[in-house]
Amino acid sequence: MDVDYNALFAQKTKQIAITIIKEFSIIPYKEAFSVIRKQIYRSSSSMAANYRAMSRARSKAERFSKLSIVIEETNKTLFWLEMIEELNFVRAEILVDLKTRTEEIIKVTASYRKLLKQ
Repeated sequence: MDVDYNALFAQKTKQIAITIIKEFSIIPYKEAFSVIRKQIYRSSSSMAANYRAMSRARSKAERFSKLSIVIEETNKTLFWLEMIEELNFVRAEILVDLKTRTEEIIKVTASYRKLLKQ
């Protein structure tokens, strides 16, 4: 049985964005959190969308470019998760899981980008 790791990884990136949107949308409005919430929605959904676009790239150069965007947006997502953690806006257990999954995305995509660069 062949496993489509690309599809599985695309699903992982999308699930991070979905989890962030679901968990953070139930938090009551606070001006301080509102700005961060919008930023993390954008970066996490961009991470997922660009990973999906990367898997449909028409050339190695396009794949490399999209993958670079994925890494950048994933790193932004991790930054916002760290901010949220330090400001105590969300329960720690939710953040630990999200940070772990986000760090995994960064590690795998950065390794893949190195491979493409060779």
